[in-house]
Amino acid sequence: MKRITCSIATAALTVCLTTGLAQADTKEEVIKRGYLQCGVSTGLPGFSNPDEKGAWSGLDVEVCRAVAAATLGDATKVKFLPLTAKERFTALQSGEIDILSRNTTWTLTRDSSLGLNFAGTSYYDGQGFMVSKGLGVKSALELDGAAVCIQSGTTSELNLADYFKQNKMEYKPIVFDTSDQTVKGFEAGRCDVLTSDQSQLYGLRIKLAKPEDAVVLPEVISKEPLGPVVRQGDDAWFNIVKWSLYAMINGEELGVTSANVASMQDTTNPGIKRFLGLEGIKGEGLGLADDWSYQIIKQVGNYGEMFERTVGQSSPLKIGRGLNALWTQSGLQYAPPIR
Repeated sequence: MKRITCSIATAALTVCLTTGLAQADTKEEVIKRGYLQCGVSTGLPGFSNPDEKGAWSGLDVEVCRAVAAATLGDATKVKFLPLTAKERFTALQSGEIDILSRNTTWTLTRDSSLGLNFAGTSYYDGQGFMVSKGLGVKSALELDGAAVCIQSGTTSELNLADYFKQNKMEYKPIVFDTSDQTVKGFEAGRCDVLTSDQSQLYGLRIKLAKPEDAVVLPEVISKEPLGPVVRQGDDAWFNIVKWSLYAMINGEELGVTSANVASMQDTTNPGIKRFLGLEGIKGEGLGLADDWSYQIIKQVGNYGEMFERTVGQSSPLKIGRGLNALWTQSGLQYAPPIR
């Protein structure tokens, strides 16, 4: 593996210099090891959160399970490693994890300066604000002079500074290392407002003793495309992670679900036949078994199924599809075709 030397450049960015041996083949390492090492959050409902028995669930978790299904034929062959925002990039750069799937925003700096590649957008998000209803605030423009709870090592810190500067307002940042600490600080009254990606705000709100006493304000102050991340210099692995996500999106567009995928083996639809590896390029281009996408849908489901049970209407968060609807339904989710 490579040797990694890191330094902290800003509150939201760890810069690492990579030296030494060439990047190993992650796919072969995963196959030899027999399981995937996936970096996730320290606990965010809807995205990556452990239950009382230590079993992980959430949208980011299921992306890793899809990659395991494609690579190993078994979606359960995943070891989840909880990481703070400060730790996440170093853990990936150093080879401690094979993939980072941790509500991480795709930015120019992260994509070009850290030796990493974003493999697609699994969730389109934007930063917002949550306040107590008792504060009587209806808009973020009323937050001049507010104390703001925020998680360190995130793009939210930079977006917050830009928003308040642009609107000629002052604020006092109250910084925490983890999302759990942030929501506890908010609940304890250490700040007037909590800021993060809107999806995270909905996830953190259900952790409050009285979720109904908090409200998410209407303003969205940034673009936050969230998705899985891998190391640069390992194109074969990058392609597998990228196309595992695309398979879930294509599966929804084609109407292939975990419930009907087995019966689709007899389909005459050429697009579905290519998708399931029954004809065409099959698994050759990715170096995987011909049924790689079949295993993803059978064991994990398509994108719509994953969304609904983790953050959608079948989940405690009950987030609408919005920008995360398919492109055919006025959303942004659009995957290149399998052909």
